[in-house]
Amino acid sequence: MAIYNFTDMPPTRAENLNFVTWENGFTDEELSSLEKYCDGLSTFSATLAGGANPEGMRDSKVGWISLNDDTAWFYDRMAYIARQLNAQFYRFDLTGFVEDMQFTVYNSNDKSFYDWHIDSGDNTDVPRKLSMVLSLTNPKEYQGGKLQIKTSKDEDEPDTVRGTVVAFPSYRLHRVTPVTRGLRKSSVVWVGGPPFK
Repeated sequence: MAIYNFTDMPPTRAENLNFVTWENGFTDEELSSLEKYCDGLSTFSATLAGGANPEGMRDSKVGWISLNDDTAWFYDRMAYIARQLNAQFYRFDLTGFVEDMQFTVYNSNDKSFYDWHIDSGDNTDVPRKLSMVLSLTNPKEYQGGKLQIKTSKDEDEPDTVRGTVVAFPSYRLHRVTPVTRGLRKSSVVWVGGPPFK
């Protein structure tokens, strides 16, 4: 008789399919290494698709995490997490990442924020279907900066513990509230695929 034990289920939590989370996907050392790499990137004031930034819509700094020898491990890890979460909860037809990953910095000096929006991805040929946010900062190091996802008239507020990945459909309305103390750093990536039918 064969005995074949399954490994534990991935550390996921799906309290609400408006978003799902993946916890403990990175070690502290990996997060520190990634944060150090990102801190060395050139950053600039964020805009919306097409370079526009209507007043009161967005105030943050962004840089781009290109795929290279230093970041391949991070792309591989995020791809694994994306495939696992999608297979368990959304089952979207996905092809992969559709652009470089984004490094985002929200600074309390600027009261940085990003108002309600969807990740439409108008600047890509492949529609964004799944958005993923990896928190790089311990929430004790900043105030405000809450990721909120609209669920009709209310908002869900996923945990943004350092190292947690929050994933949600890119068509979900979401925002980051103003940071009132400290810095909030994150990495954002979009997974694309054929248009929804």
